[in-house]
Amino acid sequence: MTNFAYLRVSRDTQDVTNQKFGILDYCNANGISPIRVVEDTESRKKPWRERGIGQILKDAVEGDVVLAAEISRLGGSPLQVLEILEEAARKKISVHIVKSNIIMDGSLQTAIIATVLGLAAQIEREFISVRTKEALAKRRADGLKLGRPRGEAQNLKLDPQRDMILDFIAKKVSRRSIARILGCSPSTLYAWLKRHKIK
Repeated sequence: MTNFAYLRVSRDTQDVTNQKFGILDYCNANGISPIRVVEDTESRKKPWRERGIGQILKDAVEGDVVLAAEISRLGGSPLQVLEILEEAARKKISVHIVKSNIIMDGSLQTAIIATVLGLAAQIEREFISVRTKEALAKRRADGLKLGRPRGEAQNLKLDPQRDMILDFIAKKVSRRSIARILGCSPSTLYAWLKRHKIK
């Protein structure tokens, strides 16, 4: 049996790290091993059969497992997600959606869940896109410069948790465990520690 960890790779390296960490954490908790990591760099606009997920389902056989961080990582639309799950069900391959803690095994119930989750993810992406465009248009109309300000950010995401982090470090809690408690990726915690020169 092969366990495929499917990572949807974007330009955001931290996002990829979060996906990988989430899947590995899930596998450790559920005793799933070994894992074959597949990173997909193709655009979700391409037909899914021409992307990494398509190759996985082509290679996979009955009893294999496909793991993805979120339902939206599988395809760019609810229809694509359903086609992927249908193909997996046809070949008797289980699909685990890590963040939702759902196992898609081809049953009617999981097909309904997949449709709802896929649709919700698409709607969320469209709302984010619209809000981003509107915000950029307003800034442009106000004559403000677009893009990220130069230099380092004055405030970091983990700054409000400074005392808690220092307390954990003093108690010899591992960095990876601290990141899990804070709900951030280890790389985010490492960057914060480096910025504040904390060893």
